[in-house]
Parts: sequence; structure tokens; C-alpha cells
Amino acid sequence: MRVASCHWRVDPELITALADRLGPPRDAYLNGSHTWFVDLDGDRTLEWRLHPAPGYRIPAGTSPYDLWDALVAQLRSGGDPAALRVGEETRALGTLWDCLECFVAFGDDLEPATLAAEAGRLLGRAPEAWGLVDHDRIGGVWERSGGTASILDLLRSELRT
Repeated sequence: MRVASCHWRVDPELITALADRLGPPRDAYLNGSHTWFVDLDGDRTLEWRLHPAPGYRIPAGTSPYDLWDALVAQLRSGGDPAALRVGEETRALGTLWDCLECFVAFGDDLEPATLAAEAGRLLGRAPEAWGLVDHDRIGGVWERSGGTASILDLLRSELRT
């Protein structure tokens, strides 16, 4: 099943926009994913998922929630996105997250252009791309790769089909 989706490539401004506009993540996972849920109109909820970078591993000496808080604080204070101190390591932002995706949660439906407009309004930044994607296929490829596939690349390949 294909669902409406939009996405952004990760950069420091995206991370601070997420923190400023959506607050802390609702959940964070050992695989690097972070999620937010935003009610759109009482009937629909948007799920925002920050996807891990290919080959992600959690930095030593931290937890998924500590990771988010540490990075946001450093980026807000002008920290170098190529050398962020996380737990016991110094890591580049691009080794942590690949992209942010937004889609309608719980199987609800929304036209891709409407989703992109609403998500862009909520985040204060238009998505880079939107359309219909097959999450089952993307998840399968990512799992078979052992987490080394780029979810950003997988999303973009879905948008070309």
C-alpha cells in the first residue's frame, strides 16, 4: 500500500526547527529513529519520523533521548554540525540522521500535496519532495541491508516510481 509522504534532508536548521516547532520527540529508539505525532484536524494525525543515517550506531555513553537533547543544545548554541559531542564520542550530524519524513499516521488518507503544505506550515519549512511511498517495501529493504541502506534514497526512489 502506498501512502502520502514528504521528506527533508537533515541539516542543523531542520533539527532546531523540529525542536522549536514540535518539541521533544514523543519516542526515540535504539535504531536511531525519533518520532513526533501532531493532530492535524481532530480526525487525522501526522507522524514525523527522523530516520537514522545508514550504518547508524548509537554513540557510546548516551541514550536515544540524551542524544536528542545534547544535539539540540549544541546546535542552538552554534556547535559545529561536523563535530558534535555526544556521550563519549564526537560525531557529525550526518552520521546520526539521514532524513525527516512526515506522513499521516494510523492508516488515514491525505493527498500528497495537501500533506506537504500542512507539514511545511507546521515545520516552517517546505519539504524537499512529496508523493506516494510504500513503507513496507522501504522497511524491508532497510532491514535486509542491516540498516546500511539510506532511507532518504529509498524514499526518493519510491517517489520516482
